[in-house]
Amino acid sequence: MPPAGSGEKQKSQKEKRIRIRYSSAKPGQLMLNSSLAKELGIREKAEIVVAGKKKFSFSVIIDDSVPPNVVYANTDFMKENGIADNTIATLRAA
Repeated sequence: MPPAGSGEKQKSQKEKRIRIRYSSAKPGQLMLNSSLAKELGIREKAEIVVAGKKKFSFSVIIDDSVPPNVVYANTDFMKENGIADNTIATLRAA
């Protein structure tokens, strides 16, 4: 008899809590690590939700120089929308 749970497939994670850092990325673009993008199934578009209230959609730039649990977003765009540097947010594929 096989062990319990051996018939289940490995589920991919749908969303993850990450830190948003200010950077020189273009407005409307988000820079993230390739391993994070692969883990969440993100290809071209990503969505960030801050505090369950503010939801933003971005196009994605994959960059391995970005730390795995951090995304980089445009400084001016984030300030205009009231999001501080190093804020915790939820990231998911859009």
